[in-house]
Amino acid sequence: MTLTATGGAPRDLGGDPFSEARMRQGLRRMRTIATGLLAFMVTVYVVAWRWDASGAPGWVGYVASAAEAGTVGALADWFAVTALFRHPLGLPIPHTAIIPRRKDALGRGLQNFVGTHFLAEEVIREKLDQLGVASRVGGWLRRRENAERVTSEVSARVASMISGISDDLVRELVEKTVLPRLVERRWAGVLGVALDRVVAEGTHHHLVDLLVAEIEDWLKQNPDTVVRMVREQAPAWSPKWLDEAVAAKAYAEALRFAADLRRDPDHRVRRALDSFLTTFAERLRTDDELGDRVEALKRRIIAHPETDRAVSAIWATARGVLLDLTTDPDGTARTRATEELAAFGNRLATEPALASTVNRAAADIAARTVGRYREDIAAVIGDTVARWEPADTSRRIELHVGRDLQFIRINGTVVGALAGLVIHLLTELLL
Repeated sequence: MTLTATGGAPRDLGGDPFSEARMRQGLRRMRTIATGLLAFMVTVYVVAWRWDASGAPGWVGYVASAAEAGTVGALADWFAVTALFRHPLGLPIPHTAIIPRRKDALGRGLQNFVGTHFLAEEVIREKLDQLGVASRVGGWLRRRENAERVTSEVSARVASMISGISDDLVRELVEKTVLPRLVERRWAGVLGVALDRVVAEGTHHHLVDLLVAEIEDWLKQNPDTVVRMVREQAPAWSPKWLDEAVAAKAYAEALRFAADLRRDPDHRVRRALDSFLTTFAERLRTDDELGDRVEALKRRIIAHPETDRAVSAIWATARGVLLDLTTDPDGTARTRATEELAAFGNRLATEPALASTVNRAAADIAARTVGRYREDIAAVIGDTVARWEPADTSRRIELHVGRDLQFIRINGTVVGALAGLVIHLLTELLL
């Protein structure tokens, strides 16, 4: 605890050795010690000088010489330390108050020094190598509660961003950016390439499987409906028993056909569909007449009044789905993201090859970033110092280094006293 400068209530200095209150207290204590030592030397000198003048023992001369030299050393170092921050005794002596007068140059010099020696690429790489970014991040991320914190924070930011997007902004973006690009480019060739890739990779097989499975399930659940539909198509003159037999047979064949189509990936219908899609993709790329029809259809779709409402509806649906995925803490998306993050953290912590790759990537990114913005980063120092008032700059710097500078005053006093003692001894011996 300590009192404020104005004598107010006691204030806790805290445990931070770099807090302003603790630095001010330390500076004041060391300044008091250095000044007290100067006063002590002056007092000893005056007493010894008066004593020596009235016939004191011989050793008093040694004391007077040591005190005299100590006083000179203390005054010289007091002047030197004080001249850094202000004019000694308020006198505008040349080359004093150095820091207030040259604060901008000092700030720029410190800026260049930091930019050259601390923000160098090799320094950044060496520091990141020492930190072991991958192992630290992996060890932290492999714990599920930490992975959940990351996914929670990211999900909250994404949800906030999605919620902040207005419908008018999306509509304007589509109308002024997306749709004009769609109008400028012909669709047929792009659709042909996309369809050809879908067929080549067999992506459409999943959709076929889904449709066939749905058809088979519907047939199993609605036999009466199928039989009735077939009977209704029978001629009026056919007997009822024949209609029912034909309907039952048609239903059984349809069910068998759907089952065969679902089980057999090489079914003739599937091959026929692949052949048709491949041919159609080729036509989309090469048939100008078909391309013109696609372009006409495109223009009709874009010009249709329902397009704007469809865009709004699609965006509203997509936003709802995205919000559900990001805000549900127990949802599949959040759970899967947490698991993947924790697994990735475990790999970072246990696989040296992966950790080495991540460390190199982190070092490359940091080095490129610092190399690109080094001058801007270092300029913060010079710009900050330039904004300070001269007196404020002097006060800030003195708070940080003034305590050590007071040791210079103390050392100057002690060294001066020893030098005076040695000089007086040599003088006595030589004379």
